[in-house]
Amino acid sequence: MPPVVPPFLIGLIVAPLAKRLLKPLVRGVVTTSVGLVMEVKKAAHEAGENIHDLAVEVAADMVAAQIASGDGHQPTEGVATNGEKDEVRTPKIRATAGAGKAQ
Repeated sequence: MPPVVPPFLIGLIVAPLAKRLLKPLVRGVVTTSVGLVMEVKKAAHEAGENIHDLAVEVAADMVAAQIASGDGHQPTEGVATNGEKDEVRTPKIRATAGAGKAQ
C-alpha cells in the first residue's frame, strides 16, 4: 500500500509553484483587458463625436434650406408685422393666480 500524503502537504509544495506560474499569467490578462477597455472607450468617444458633428451639419443644412426657401423668416414677438407698420407690439403681462395675494 502506497503511503498516504496529506492534502495540505501537497498544497504547501504546489502553492509556491502555482504562484510563480499564475501571477505573470494573471497580470498579463489584466493588463490586456485594461488596454482593450481603454481602446473601446476611446473608439466609442470618437464615434459619439462623429455623430454629434453629423447632427450639427444636418441641422445647419436644414436651416440654410429654410432660409433659402423663405420659410425661415417668422416675425418675433415685439416686432411690427405688415399690418402694423408704425406700431410696435409689446408682450402682454399676465397676472398669475398666486401673485399679489394679500394675507
